[in-house]
Amino acid sequence: MFHTNFAYMAEEINGYFKGRGSQINTHNKFSKYSYSQDYTEVLDEEFLVNQKTEIIYTYPKTVVNKVDSPDLGVEYSINPYQGCEHGCIYCYARNTHEYWGYSAGLDFEQKIIVKQNVIEILEKNFSNKKWEVKPLMLSGNTDCYQPVEKQLGITRRILQTCLKYKHPVSIITKNALVTRDIDILQELARENLVHVMISITGTDESIRQKLEPRTTTYKNRFRVLESLSHAGIPCGVMVAPIIPGINNHEIPDVIEAAAKAGATSAGYTMVRLNGAIGPIFKDWLVKNFPDRADKVWNQICHSHGGNVNDSRFGVRMRGEGKMADSIKMLFSISKKRFMKNESDFEFNFNAFNHRAGEAQLSLF
Repeated sequence: MFHTNFAYMAEEINGYFKGRGSQINTHNKFSKYSYSQDYTEVLDEEFLVNQKTEIIYTYPKTVVNKVDSPDLGVEYSINPYQGCEHGCIYCYARNTHEYWGYSAGLDFEQKIIVKQNVIEILEKNFSNKKWEVKPLMLSGNTDCYQPVEKQLGITRRILQTCLKYKHPVSIITKNALVTRDIDILQELARENLVHVMISITGTDESIRQKLEPRTTTYKNRFRVLESLSHAGIPCGVMVAPIIPGINNHEIPDVIEAAAKAGATSAGYTMVRLNGAIGPIFKDWLVKNFPDRADKVWNQICHSHGGNVNDSRFGVRMRGEGKMADSIKMLFSISKKRFMKNESDFEFNFNAFNHRAGEAQLSLF
C-alpha cells in the first residue's frame, strides 16, 4: 500500500470536529488491541485523532462484487474507493472499513483507500466470453464521486470503459461532480445504458451540514437533477435514509423539488444502524440534537423491532411498526401528488460487446 496525505484538515471547535460526521473512532471488532485516553496529560491527543485525510493506494485482485441482496435489485457493484470523505453519519459502509484494519468512525472519513487497478480488472471481466451482462452499480458501498475523484478520475474511466463495451451501469451519488461526466453519460443514455439516482435527504441546510458535512448542498443536488434531465440522462431521487425526528417531515418537499427538476423516479430507505454505526450515530445524535436524542433513538428502535438495526431481507430497508408505516404512507402520497412524470427504466443488455477491447487493439 502507498500512502499520501491530503491538505484537508477538519477544524476542531470546542472539542467538535467540524467537517467530519463521526466524532469518535470506535474499536475495530477484528483488532486484538484498542487505544484508550484515560490520562490526557500523558497521552498526546493527536496520537489518537489525526484530522488529516490520508489517501492509501491499493491493487486488489477483484473489484466487481456479486450482489446477493434481493432488496437492492442489482447484480454487480463496483467501488473504486473505500472509506468516504463525505462523512455521512448514518453510512452503512462504515463497517466495511474494519476489514481493512481501520475504525468505522473517523478513520472511515480520513483514510480513503483507492483501488488503482480498477480499469485493468474491469476490462478483463468485460472481455471474458463467460461474463454475464447485468447492471453494474457504481457507489453500492461508498460514493464514487467523493472529493478524491476530482483529482484521480477513476469513476470517469469506469464510465468510459462501460461505454467502450456498451455495458449497462447505474450510479447513485450525492456529489455534483457527476455533472463533469455528462458527456459520457449522454452517450450511454442514447443506448439506454445508464441511470443515475441523486441522494437527497432533505432541504434544511443546517441539518445537512451536521448529517452529511462534506457533501454537495441540497440546492446543488436539485441543480444536478436539472442538468442530467436536460441532457437526456434518466435520473431519479433517493430520499435515503429517512431518520425519524430528523428528516422524515421533509419527504414531500424533496420529492416535489426533485420532480420539478426532472426526476422521473423516487425511492427511500429507513435508517438502520448496523454494527459499529450504532454507537457512532448515538454519539453524534447526543452532541448535535441533545433535546431530542432519546426520542429519535427510540423511534428508530420502534421501527426495527426494538433494535436500531434489522438485517432481515425485505424488512431492513423499510422498517416496520407505526412510524415506518407512516413514513411509507407519506412517501407514497408525496410521489403520487408531485411525481406525475414517473416512469420505469429498462436497461439495454443487447448492445454489450465483449470484443470491444480487441477492436481497439487492432487499430495499432
